[in-house]
Order: sequence, then C-alpha cells, then structure tokens
Amino acid sequence: MYPIAKVDEPKRLVFGYANVAVSKAGEALTDLQNERISPDVLEDAAYDYVLKFRDMGEMHDRGSTKGTVAKLVESFVVTPDKLQAMGLDRDAVPPRWWVGFKLPKESFEKVRSGEFSMFSIEGRADRREV
Repeated sequence: MYPIAKVDEPKRLVFGYANVAVSKAGEALTDLQNERISPDVLEDAAYDYVLKFRDMGEMHDRGSTKGTVAKLVESFVVTPDKLQAMGLDRDAVPPRWWVGFKLPKESFEKVRSGEFSMFSIEGRADRREV
C-alpha cells in the first residue's frame, strides 16, 4: 500500500510506513487485507511490536527456514500530541507508523530489485464488523 520511502544503500537500511491509519482528509484507511486500525490501536500495536518482536523475517517467516533477516532500527508512531510536543501543528501529518530496518545483503538485494517494495508487519487482532 505504501512503498518503501527511503533506502540507504551503504548501510543497507530501508525506511517507510508500516501502517497508515488515517488519510490526510481524516478518513480511516483500509489496508490490503481489507482491514482498518484506529490510531490508538495502531500506537499500542507498534509499541507491542517493538517490545516483543523487533526482528523481521522474509514474508513473515521468522525462525523456521530463513530466520531473522532484518533488525528494527527505527520506529515512530505519529500522533497529534507528539507533533505538538515537537513544535509542529497537530495535523501536520496524519496518524501513521514509520519504521526502519537494517537488512542483510541477500534481503537488501530483494529491495533493490523491487521484489520487496513495502513493509508488512505481521500481527493478530480482534476483528469487528465496521
């Protein structure tokens, strides 16, 4: 849904949005799995991910055949309160989760080739009909 936004080739770092909860117009967004997440739930999920998982596998494969292929180096959930604390307008950027990962050479090549073009953060949720 949101492509990798920044690539640092010498350091093999990739950055982008893991999830965007709300559009610039303030509307809830639907992801590729036809799911929505509220900004407060997104923030909690991001913190939970950082505390428990930090390592990323290719295509959600963590530990079985490929093991860890990336390490989380940056995570920031944009909220109106945080923007205000930084001296920015509360509505300068809609709620979203920015991440950065350090990749090994093999995985970084898949980003460079376009095989991997966006982030997919695995998770579980209680689903409700909206």
